[in-house]
Amino acid sequence: MTHRENWKLRHERLHVKHRGHEAMHAEMVLILVATLLVAQVVLVQWKQRHTRSYNLMTLLQMWAMPLYFTIKLYWWRFLSMWGLFSLVTCFVIFRATRKPLSCHTPRMVYKWFLMVYKLSYAVGVVGYMAIMLTMFGFNVFFRVKAEDSMDVGVVMLFYGLYYGVMGRDFAEICSDYMASTIGYYNQGGIPSRTLTPDICAVCGQQILVDLDQEGLIEDTYQLSCNHIFHEFCIRGWCIVGKKQTCPYCNEKVDMKRMMNNPWEKTHMLYSQLLDWLRYLVAWQPIIIGIVHGINFSLGLE
Repeated sequence: MTHRENWKLRHERLHVKHRGHEAMHAEMVLILVATLLVAQVVLVQWKQRHTRSYNLMTLLQMWAMPLYFTIKLYWWRFLSMWGLFSLVTCFVIFRATRKPLSCHTPRMVYKWFLMVYKLSYAVGVVGYMAIMLTMFGFNVFFRVKAEDSMDVGVVMLFYGLYYGVMGRDFAEICSDYMASTIGYYNQGGIPSRTLTPDICAVCGQQILVDLDQEGLIEDTYQLSCNHIFHEFCIRGWCIVGKKQTCPYCNEKVDMKRMMNNPWEKTHMLYSQLLDWLRYLVAWQPIIIGIVHGINFSLGLE
């Protein structure tokens, strides 16, 4: 018996098993819809009233949920990549939370998360293209089975979206710690220290150096508030770390003015997709688990 015939047989048995239970199924659907509505209201209120704890719990669930399913389903390839990502990210967070902050730490943090961001974006795009090409039948030109090409596309798309979400969230944590450690402004928005014009507020190094001096030689970028930074530092601060304020004076940054590259506009849209997806992935298993618990307590199967 082929795989397709075996699937049809199981599908027919499932229909026979659930025949005559339409009323119970309708009740289960109502429970699902009601639970989703209540969960959305609770999550929105939690996010509005206690944003910090909500974001922290979302990140912890995003990090821990795949670990449970990978061990349960023996997805060792994902588990190995998850372990490598977690190990390097923990080291980066450890460096970002040290006091005093090393002058090389901000650049190391942004380099790591920018690399994760770009790799996840590329892997996600390749996975999406593989899915679309399979749906239009182009897999036959490469002599690849539709099931295999679709599996590869779905896996790559999941990898890209998952690590894109995780990278951005951990980058935000590092940004908060480094901003408080750098300490150029307080919670009231008033600078607590004076920044000399030749120092980058993100990395703490000189912006312009002479040929015989030790320092970073790269392009600079001036914000609308007239503060100047290393271009790599300020782009990492705004794009990867999701910060839309000046690191020194806390003035809002014009992101449209900064996104002068059409490819970077695509990255901005992708980052908005990741922001939406992180809430869906983090809380959906919890909501489904609650629905199953309610159905079980009511004797619905």
